[in-house]
Amino acid sequence: MLVSMTGFGSAAGDSNGISCAIEIRAVNNRFFKAVIKLPDKLAALEPEVEKVLRDTIIRGSLVIAVSVKDTLSTTSVAINRPVLDMYIRQLDEIVTKLPVKLGAPHIELTNLLMLPGVVDAGEDSAEYLATHRELVLKLIGEAVTQLTDMRKREGAALWTDLKKHLDVVREALAKIAVLAPGVAKGYHEKLRARVTQLVSDAKLSLSDHDLLKEVALFADRVDISEEIARLSGHIDQFSDVCMKPAAESAAGGGAGRKLDFIAQEMLREANTIASKANDSGIAKLTVEIKSSIDRVKEQVQNVE
Repeated sequence: MLVSMTGFGSAAGDSNGISCAIEIRAVNNRFFKAVIKLPDKLAALEPEVEKVLRDTIIRGSLVIAVSVKDTLSTTSVAINRPVLDMYIRQLDEIVTKLPVKLGAPHIELTNLLMLPGVVDAGEDSAEYLATHRELVLKLIGEAVTQLTDMRKREGAALWTDLKKHLDVVREALAKIAVLAPGVAKGYHEKLRARVTQLVSDAKLSLSDHDLLKEVALFADRVDISEEIARLSGHIDQFSDVCMKPAAESAAGGGAGRKLDFIAQEMLREANTIASKANDSGIAKLTVEIKSSIDRVKEQVQNVE
């Protein structure tokens, strides 16, 4: 079945004094694109997180945000005096070189403490990663599962809407198939009446052979039997792709691109029918078909 590219998933949990929350948002994109927002000390997890996403999601634009809080952490925080002294010495050198008229600048201690390397958070990145990795990846897996479930529900709704538009195309095409054989016959009758009138007025004669030859040429020009058959085949193919299990669609690179191509071919056949069939009834029906195919093309842009 179809899978939508839009969705949302979240998960949260606690373990050994570590509290973690995950949020994933997905929107349409022709390709796979992931923006992964991790705490600095978990930046090394980014390749693993992206692999989890790629293993489940074929295409779409994803934003995953990971927040972590150590509720029972006892790690110490210390000021790195040598680094702080270095910053102060450099600032002193700059201040002494400033023009007297500018006066001495005011420097806040809080700003100094925010400079890189001034404050040591205690636990190093490797140790932090080791203690947090399992919980973070577990919750990411849960959030991805929730996201996938939502995308499948959205996909089912898309298929319901697509099926409605395909039914309109099928019904209109069946009516065109009934009308098509009568186009040449109607042209034959109108042409015979017109020619008979002209020949009578001019007191000339015209053989049935010449008349039938003209009708045969016209019938060949307006023959749309092949286009009807191809459009009908495209509709069946479109439905088959939509009904495939999600696993099969994923193995084939996703249904979205295939459906987009098939919809393009459907529209091409509809345009050919409209241009070839010299009949007002068929022209009206092709307008219905093209309108429904346009709606199909719009909805297909949401399919993974």
